[in-house]
Amino acid sequence: MRTGNPALNDKTFENFGVYRRDLAAEQSAGATMTIQGTAQKTLLLLLLALGSASFTWSRVLSGAEANPAAAMPWILGGAIVGGLSAFAICFRHTLAPTLAPIYALAEGLFLGGLSASFEARYPGIVIQAVGGTFGTLGALLLAYQSGLIKATENFKLGIVAATGGIALVYVISLIAGLFGYPVPFIHSAGPIGIGFSLFVVVIAALNLVLDFDYIEQAAERGAPKQLEWYGAFALMVTLVWLYMEILRLLSKLRGRD
Repeated sequence: MRTGNPALNDKTFENFGVYRRDLAAEQSAGATMTIQGTAQKTLLLLLLALGSASFTWSRVLSGAEANPAAAMPWILGGAIVGGLSAFAICFRHTLAPTLAPIYALAEGLFLGGLSASFEARYPGIVIQAVGGTFGTLGALLLAYQSGLIKATENFKLGIVAATGGIALVYVISLIAGLFGYPVPFIHSAGPIGIGFSLFVVVIAALNLVLDFDYIEQAAERGAPKQLEWYGAFALMVTLVWLYMEILRLLSKLRGRD
């Protein structure tokens, strides 16, 4: 099985003991993963992120003019703590119940300040990005449940390859930028930059399908209850990425006006 989400890979279920032969005891005790339980934990993480995002949002937009510097320590702190929490969960999956809420709070601090800065420059852009993110989530979930989109092996391979290619481009762009040689066009509001952002949004969205497939398979295999937190965290990772890419795409489109 494949997924472009770094939080989900072939060893995820093995690390939680999905392939153990004593799953019958866990199932009889109600200690196995369910899709409903994962959805509930995902909602909790989203609410935590929303709560912390409102804090940095208000710090940036508290005065007559936007002041990103007022929330900068919180924004940077959120980015650092969120990144460290994510890496820790990916390397040690059993930490998900403890660190997933911390990740959500930290990402909320980061996204709240970032979103407020975009909102100050392009009024109304944040509600469009939020609507686009959850609209995409709902549409793809419906398409997946109805069978319109199936996570076949070729589909998974294509999305994983595309996700890896995007990650490589971003890494090269970051390193080149540090040395004063930014990758041209992809960050611009021109046709190439907009086309690139649109492609990334599509790939980020299709990663949700792979996440749905993994979570569904984990529940069907009787994965331990603890994996619900990991599945919720993985969905949060994809949703954060999707939201940021939609926000970036919208800013490029608005920048052409």
